[in-house]
Amino acid sequence: MAELRPGETAVPFRAPVDKAVFAIGVIVSLAHIYFNTLATLPELWTSALHFAGFGLMCALATPFCPARGRRAQKFILLWDLFLGTLAILAVLYLLMAEDSFYARGSNFILSDWIFSSICVVLAVEFTRRTSGWIIPILVVVSLGYVTWWGRMVDGVLHFPGLSVEIVLFRQYFSGDGMFGPIARISSTYVFMFILFGAFLLRSGAGDFIIDIARCVAGRMVGGPGLVAVIGSALMGSISGSAVANTVSTGVITIPLMRRSGFPPRFAAGVEAASSTGGQLMPPIMGAGAFVMSTYTQIPYLEIIAVALLPALLYFISVAFWVRIEAMRHGLGKDSAEGPTLSKVLRRGGHNLIPIVVLAAMLIVGFTPTYAAGLAILSTIAASWLSANPMGPRAIIEALANGARNMAGMAVLLVGVGIVVNVVTTTGIGNTFSLMIADWAGGSLALTILLIAIASLVLGMGLPVTAAYIVLATLSAPAIYDLIIQAQLIDSFVDGNMPPAAAAVLALVMPDQVGQLDGPMSRAEAGAMVAAIPWELLHSVADQALDPVVLTAALLSAHMVIYWLSQDSNVTPPVCLAAFAAATIAETAPMRTGFTAWKIAKGLYVVPVLIAYTPLLGGDIAEMIEVFVFAVLGIYALNGTIGGHLESPLNWASRLLLGGCAGAMLWPGASLAHIGGVALFAIIFAINLRAAKKA
Repeated sequence: MAELRPGETAVPFRAPVDKAVFAIGVIVSLAHIYFNTLATLPELWTSALHFAGFGLMCALATPFCPARGRRAQKFILLWDLFLGTLAILAVLYLLMAEDSFYARGSNFILSDWIFSSICVVLAVEFTRRTSGWIIPILVVVSLGYVTWWGRMVDGVLHFPGLSVEIVLFRQYFSGDGMFGPIARISSTYVFMFILFGAFLLRSGAGDFIIDIARCVAGRMVGGPGLVAVIGSALMGSISGSAVANTVSTGVITIPLMRRSGFPPRFAAGVEAASSTGGQLMPPIMGAGAFVMSTYTQIPYLEIIAVALLPALLYFISVAFWVRIEAMRHGLGKDSAEGPTLSKVLRRGGHNLIPIVVLAAMLIVGFTPTYAAGLAILSTIAASWLSANPMGPRAIIEALANGARNMAGMAVLLVGVGIVVNVVTTTGIGNTFSLMIADWAGGSLALTILLIAIASLVLGMGLPVTAAYIVLATLSAPAIYDLIIQAQLIDSFVDGNMPPAAAAVLALVMPDQVGQLDGPMSRAEAGAMVAAIPWELLHSVADQALDPVVLTAALLSAHMVIYWLSQDSNVTPPVCLAAFAAATIAETAPMRTGFTAWKIAKGLYVVPVLIAYTPLLGGDIAEMIEVFVFAVLGIYALNGTIGGHLESPLNWASRLLLGGCAGAMLWPGASLAHIGGVALFAIIFAINLRAAKKA
């Protein structure tokens, strides 16, 4: 149900509209289950029908504008119904006219112009209603660039331009535009897992997850805060939304933390930071793993296997903040008596069945969408092992809730597809990557910083998945190139240059090829890599580096962007997860946002480790080594920022502890790691002794 805006009065005929939206949501969910499990419709058709159904839902659920007075409200409702009907008609025209369009040689007639233009305009309008102005402005700017103002720009941004007819063809009739890959991701992976999450929540799995978290962490120091961390990690991977995760688990964990003595603002910050990290946690990652797999063509199982340690690092970093705050305020364990773990498992263990079914189906080799469909059925079946089985009414409500949760994201991703199509058509993605690399002076650290700023700006108006898709399209090549350049430098330094790579280099730098006969200094290797023309960099890398290394570099580039895309949930001035938590805790929204931002520092530390260390691409021993030193380094960093470990720290201790954190987190420096650990152990022992004396 749409919320009333300032100055808006209740619409007397809103109740029938809400019932209609509910019914449409059920139909749309059932249609998507059919598309993704049984049907063999063309991908263009399923993407277009995806837009039609959710376009109609958005038109009715989100009014065009606020209205006062019964007559104005009725006019707005009729206008919304008209736009929703237009979305249906535009898609039906595409389905019926596609064959005749190609039969006449792809030449536009009047009806093609009308319906293709209507579809693009509706995508922009529905996106404006549900997500604000950022993507609509990007769509208008990008379409203007490809058709008009690109030819007026000099330099690297110059584009000769395409006719409006060609642009509308690529957006409407082809499988590359608004109904292209991004819409297919939306209609398959994203929707099916949001629907799966809706079924899990409706079946009572949310309460079970909280009970499990209380059993595991409730009796530890700072236990109520740790319950929020563990519960949000488990729930967020399924829900796919930091805000939804915050409001679903926060109504339990925030009051629990407040009753145990945590300050309200800190309790809200912990919940917001923990809920944000839910989308980083395998196996589902809020559908992020499947989107990333589609983009990179790296198998899903490989992505979730390497994503586990970074996700654990993030939640450990939040848990450290909970412990530090608990020690600062002298808080103990969860004072509320809860059921034992065995009792929780006996009462709600059936909630694990859908997760096991999903994981087993994916491991066996079923497609993610088919696995999600069977997991939904297993959720219904498993609920009959509980005291509250899902009957027809609960199933219908879950179908409607899943569609309602997806509606805004669906039309948004269709709008994003328009922008992505322009980026790929014009090649501006590579140009943007080169510009980032040029602005950063070839520095990977500065490149990551620039992308973090861009992700924050985009994230103010976009959900995480949409922000990741836009940034990955524009920025992933820049990070990937810089990572493989670093790998090439290491290869040159070691003297491990295959003959095929040397042959490629001989084409552009024949005078320097002789240096490849043996090891060289890092400065010489850096100069040689810098001299490789950009257009030959990938050819040299393909010949010089192991395919496993290249895959790890590509995955690292996308994982860095995916992690940075989460920061808008907890970073002021627009941090929706923190604002939602502040509402529950009854604290100042902006101050809560800054608290959540402080607690979520792992969002910035871990991407740097991903880019500079073998945390994703190394062997098991290397990954565990990085993980262990990172855990200690993050604890030292949190203590430095918070000024407290087991007892308060003076400024001298904080400075030394900050040095320890830097040494333990510094990439590849084994001696620095060992020295940092030794100094940290001394500082911690002194601090612990002071705590015991106190």
